[in-house]
Amino acid sequence: MSVSSVGSSRAPSVYGGAGGYGTRISQSTFSMDGPGQITIGANEKHTMQNLNDRLATYLEKVCSLEAANSKLELQIKEFYEMRSPTHKKDLSGFHATITDILNQIQARSVENSQMILQVDNARLAADDFKMKLETEANMRMKMEGDVARLRGVLDSFTLTRAELEIQIEGLKEELVYLRKNHEEEMQLMQTQHCGAVNVEMDCASSVDMSKVLEEMRTQYEGMVTKNQRDAAKWFESKVEVLQNQITTSTIEVKTSQSQVTDLKRTFQSLEIELHGLLTQKGYLEHSAADINGRYGSQLSQLQVCINSMEEELQQLNVSIQQQASEYQILLDIKMRLEMEIAEYRRLLDGEQLWHVETRQEVRKVIVVEKIQEGQQVQEVLEEYNPHKQKRVRVIVEEMVDGKVVSTSVEEKVQDMN
Repeated sequence: MSVSSVGSSRAPSVYGGAGGYGTRISQSTFSMDGPGQITIGANEKHTMQNLNDRLATYLEKVCSLEAANSKLELQIKEFYEMRSPTHKKDLSGFHATITDILNQIQARSVENSQMILQVDNARLAADDFKMKLETEANMRMKMEGDVARLRGVLDSFTLTRAELEIQIEGLKEELVYLRKNHEEEMQLMQTQHCGAVNVEMDCASSVDMSKVLEEMRTQYEGMVTKNQRDAAKWFESKVEVLQNQITTSTIEVKTSQSQVTDLKRTFQSLEIELHGLLTQKGYLEHSAADINGRYGSQLSQLQVCINSMEEELQQLNVSIQQQASEYQILLDIKMRLEMEIAEYRRLLDGEQLWHVETRQEVRKVIVVEKIQEGQQVQEVLEEYNPHKQKRVRVIVEEMVDGKVVSTSVEEKVQDMN
């Protein structure tokens, strides 16, 4: 290819934000001295140096972001591995403590069950002793009633005995009086018989007064003897009955007194045993309350630990979400930077092609970049000044995740004459 004249051309300088938004288009000129010879102007060198510096800065930023991204991915991976159920932690150091605590809990549970059983047994024994105490109290009341009744009977027997003794004394006095009266009558009759005149009359048989008196005396003496014997028998029978009753009452009283003594002794022993059981019950209840309070405090401490761990878990979830959002933002920035780098590479490749093509005419190149829904559309408008031709080249690149999937180029040339 031969070139008769030296032309100048202007290369575009593009400055864009992430993803191509906010694109600014500038132009620079270059001159061609001959076929295959290209003279780059100062403005183009400055633009290329600027592009190279920016590219190096972006590459450094991309490397730093990739390193940060790798670090975050490693941290997230380690975190999920630590939180995953398949992750095996070294918990051998806690086995001895857990075993000791489980043994202590089991021992305390057994002690608590034993104490509850002892309390129930003590309560049942106390109820049994209370029933026995009530039964013995009722029996004591009955025995005291029987003793009081027997004492009344004894008092009545004592009064009857006193009355019988009084009657015996009266009968004795009456017997003495009868004997004295009989003796006086006998003496009187003897004195009368001694001082009397013996008159004998020869008449019919008369009554023998001495014989009559003797018979009367014998009769009275028999009556007195009979009365004495009957009184003695009646007295002896009454005394024997009273003695039997007194003996029986005395035996019953002694038996009742011995029973009352035994009941008092039993009552005292039961009362002492009841006090001991009540003391043991109070001690067991105090021990049970102490154990319940201690385990309650331990449960509250464990609940506090669980709550703190749940709060830490929530904080970790929030931190993970924040890191995930930051990671997504960095990933978006990375994709946009990769798109810009691809655009810069495309622009550099385009400039090289433009440097290889030699033209005699000076043309004006306008590059417009658009991104719509994952497709990158570039329109290159070229105007040829001498012939006034308009060349439209449409390059459609479809990009997915920062990679070019398909590319299509369509070029149209229109004469402006």
